[in-house]
Amino acid sequence: MGYCRLSPSSEPKSKLRQRFKVDRPISPPEKNDKITITIHLTPFNRAALVLSIISIQIIVHLYLSTLYFSAGDGFLPLIPASSVSTSCKEGLVYVYDLPKSFNTDLLRGRDALDNRFMIEETYSNDGFGPQVSSDFASIIPSRFLSAWYATDQFAAEQIFHRRMLYHPCRTFDPTIATAFYVPFYVGLAVDRHLWNLAATPEQRDQDCSHLLRWLQDQPPFRRSNGWDHFLTISRITWNFRRHPGESWGSSFLVMPEMQNVTRFIIERSPWDNMDVAIPYPTSFHPHSAMQLQDWQNFVLEQDRRTLFGFAGAARPKIRGDFRSLINRSCEEAGSACRSVDCSDIKCLHGSADTLELFLDSDFCLQPKGDSPTRRSVFDCMIAGAVPVFFWRETTRGQHSWFFPKEGEEDEWSVFIDRKKVRRGIVNVRKVLEGIGEEKLRKMRERVVDMIPWLIYAAGARGLGEGMEDAFDIALKGIFARFKEQQKRWR
Repeated sequence: MGYCRLSPSSEPKSKLRQRFKVDRPISPPEKNDKITITIHLTPFNRAALVLSIISIQIIVHLYLSTLYFSAGDGFLPLIPASSVSTSCKEGLVYVYDLPKSFNTDLLRGRDALDNRFMIEETYSNDGFGPQVSSDFASIIPSRFLSAWYATDQFAAEQIFHRRMLYHPCRTFDPTIATAFYVPFYVGLAVDRHLWNLAATPEQRDQDCSHLLRWLQDQPPFRRSNGWDHFLTISRITWNFRRHPGESWGSSFLVMPEMQNVTRFIIERSPWDNMDVAIPYPTSFHPHSAMQLQDWQNFVLEQDRRTLFGFAGAARPKIRGDFRSLINRSCEEAGSACRSVDCSDIKCLHGSADTLELFLDSDFCLQPKGDSPTRRSVFDCMIAGAVPVFFWRETTRGQHSWFFPKEGEEDEWSVFIDRKKVRRGIVNVRKVLEGIGEEKLRKMRERVVDMIPWLIYAAGARGLGEGMEDAFDIALKGIFARFKEQQKRWR
């Protein structure tokens, strides 16, 4: 068998040249015979060879980095199967290549609730939305502007899809996968009919039913009956639990095929363990661990002049509306409280007004929204303000993968019984003024420490430097959950 050996030339400079030297005359090799070929290279040739190899590697790398998968106005990379990391000890994830009608085709047309917005623009930049307006430049240092986007609170489906496609533990071989991700933009699919009172139950469920029929044809789904499958839902769980005789929303989560499938969702049902609550997307998406740490220091050192703030809209048509009571408490507190009226679109997609409010406030009031949870909780916490809750269910049993364990709530938040506020037994301002400076400092530090768990990094592969964001924690939790669930179906 022939082989080549590379060795430097020892000829004088005047005779340096590249040549082949054969150790013995070339003749047909006999059995087990070896032909040795020595290649003599000048120092210049050796340097040129090394540079050529490096150049080829760079060209190949740049070429592979330009392989993209289009999604709306953003682009998602196609990662070669050979790039799967050898450090994926928790497991490997397989991403289904769904027909576009189940995801990217839904990023067209106008918003069903507010036709002033084009869906494609709202979810541009891989779900993050457009870069923030110039209003932010007067509120935060310029070095942070690149991390702020006009992100819609219902953008989790696009954000998770992008990160799954980039993930180093993604595999293209379903036979070795630990988990199977279904990139169905179900929030957008259901939203098309959510506000249409004339829509029939069949119309509301059409896309969901088609997806489940497609999924049932896939061997991995049939093998596990869905136990190792998961998806992301960008709206609250109650929009997908329509029962017979009801008219609101879809029945997606009560369909038989979905009973074993885990779903990441911004608000879960306390009675369904297949729901896993994930943080609402905020407008803050740092590009690196360094940028995030810089932001943490910035919000920690803020000079806050307001005791508490509230961003929200009153609901005067609702009898006994608690938000109206909150607004009155703020007015009565004078300079100790500031508020931002969100009755129009001022707070939509994250605004400069709300960010300025939370950066200036020690505490932020968080009455429940249309449901127990609300995005504002996360907006205020990434600004370093301590949240004040009035309903236990706003946190209890919700984002347990991302918040400290139950029983530690008073280390990073304040709870005030709304019933006592209504009856005039408790005054919000007096409660918050009663929290000493040292206690407040420790609470703020705890909130700031939590920020990485509450945000989605702009980097396609996360924050880097070993720092985990909300996506990383979610996927790690999925691998752990599926390892435990294997006992049920294998």
